[in-house]
Amino acid sequence: MFEYVKTWYERKFSDPHSVTLLLLLLALMAMFYFFGAFIVPVLIALVIAYLLDWPVAHLERFGLHRFTATIIVMLIFSGLMLTLVIGMGPVLWQQASNLVQETPHMIEQGKSFLLHLPEQYPSLITAEQVQSVVTSVESKAIEFGQVLLSVSLTSLKDVVAWLIYLILVPLLVFFMLKDKLELVTSAEKLVPKQRRLILQVWHEMNQQIMNYIRGKVFEILIVGTVSFIAFTIFDLRYAALLGVLVGLSVLIPFVGAALVTIPVAAVALFQFGLETQFWTILIIYGVIQALDGNVLVPLLFSEAVDLNPVFIIVAVLFFGGLWGFWGVFFAIPLASLVKALLNAWSTKHDEHAGEKNQL
Repeated sequence: MFEYVKTWYERKFSDPHSVTLLLLLLALMAMFYFFGAFIVPVLIALVIAYLLDWPVAHLERFGLHRFTATIIVMLIFSGLMLTLVIGMGPVLWQQASNLVQETPHMIEQGKSFLLHLPEQYPSLITAEQVQSVVTSVESKAIEFGQVLLSVSLTSLKDVVAWLIYLILVPLLVFFMLKDKLELVTSAEKLVPKQRRLILQVWHEMNQQIMNYIRGKVFEILIVGTVSFIAFTIFDLRYAALLGVLVGLSVLIPFVGAALVTIPVAAVALFQFGLETQFWTILIIYGVIQALDGNVLVPLLFSEAVDLNPVFIIVAVLFFGGLWGFWGVFFAIPLASLVKALLNAWSTKHDEHAGEKNQL
């Protein structure tokens, strides 16, 4: 066993470029693990900068100076965000407040519906089973209420944090866009000279991350808008709120769609009962999810995602448990990074073996 590990180590890490890549990876992981909570504004700014670098680069091609292009793109982006917040913020807040107020009534309706099931289907379900389900749901509802109360008690701290973010993040985005070349050059000076594999991984990942962030934003907008339009056409209550939830659900591959199905089905059930409208909404929702997974995702992420769904789910669970929301958001790029690292070390080994064969 020791000889096997020794042989593997010598084969993979005899090249100083491999060692440099491994040390850089470990340093980055340690930084995110110990200081992740302090660099959240930097991560948010980095995501937005990746998103806005594309229009800035295109304006540069039309002859504009990068500073001017950055100013124009930042103004347009800030205007769109402000319009979105002013236009949709009050509507979402009102619908969320109404939904919270009606939740106890919806729970009582659901409880009554479940308690009558043994009378309608005595051969399929018993009163004891229903009572067990009702007790479990009530306990979960109490836990959820306690969570909401704790969130409200710490809301002042969160408001202060968001106010700081509203100042720091735009500044970080502006300077990341304006001084992109200088920042990249400074970062290169910090990396040791043995960086062939680092550059290989960086060139492979840089475009993938850019495509992924841009594609994810487009996917959220398209799926959320189509869901809102569909819910509005069928007169589903809280259409805007549910449309936003469906759009944001794409941040968590596979799992997000399953989770958002619960509020969509619950609202439809308590509004229409087991009538035709209820089943129609579920079918339409299923069609939207199917088109998203089988048409929209391949179109948007053809260059960014080349991973088996099993690896994606494992990446969501692993990186989500490690880094929370940002681990989930970057689960696919991080899984692609692992793949790029394995490819880099394999390529190095193949090149090394080829050189020996030539000798």
